[in-house]
Amino acid sequence: MTPTASTSALPAAAPVQQRVADLAATHIVPWQEGYLRDRSNAVAALARLRRGAGREAGETPDLWNLIDTDPLHTPVAGRGPLSELELVRAENALHAALTLWAFHQQSRGASMHRRHTRERPGGLGAAVRRLMPADGVDEPVRKRLVRAGTAPDLATLTQRLRDIVAMLRREDIPLDYALLAGQLYVWQWPDGPAAVRRRWGRSFHEQRRTRPAPDGTTAPSSDENTTPDTDKDAS
Repeated sequence: MTPTASTSALPAAAPVQQRVADLAATHIVPWQEGYLRDRSNAVAALARLRRGAGREAGETPDLWNLIDTDPLHTPVAGRGPLSELELVRAENALHAALTLWAFHQQSRGASMHRRHTRERPGGLGAAVRRLMPADGVDEPVRKRLVRAGTAPDLATLTQRLRDIVAMLRREDIPLDYALLAGQLYVWQWPDGPAAVRRRWGRSFHEQRRTRPAPDGTTAPSSDENTTPDTDKDAS
């Protein structure tokens, strides 16, 4: 049964959110390294992942032995096994994030998955902000982020995110796909979409406070005080 008590759903989702994020990174990091080194197994993995784009987890048998979800079935200290609903949502979030990354990474010579840090925000909002001029807002691009934020379900959200990723790919702008995977898990819970939208909004504004400095490092804008978001709140 789908939880209806929104006040308790998000706190309960938090530990699993981190497990989903960690598992996404565990998959992507070696694939990305292998792809950039032109290793045949990694190149083949990306091709298989792209064929699973737009589908729910489990609908593409070719990915069953590629995406290892065993860690989600292993109980961790302090809590029992995940419920069926938690597993389904975790698997769907992981599948969506990995296939989006594979699309993003295709034919790119640099890493399109980059972990978020305080100095270099890597969430979705920050990535979208980097598509815009430093002294203004590209309204059509901003509306794409807003439209993604109002998606009615995960399938629609994934498709709208793919449109954004296509723009990021053209500009070689990376994204933290581990962070995104955890957020896609949260999205599926009551009050989850609103929580994720808030994090994307914070991330959008955080990127403005950490524009690249002339020497290639990042520095806060002079017109704003900066208190960088943590990984938990970034997006």
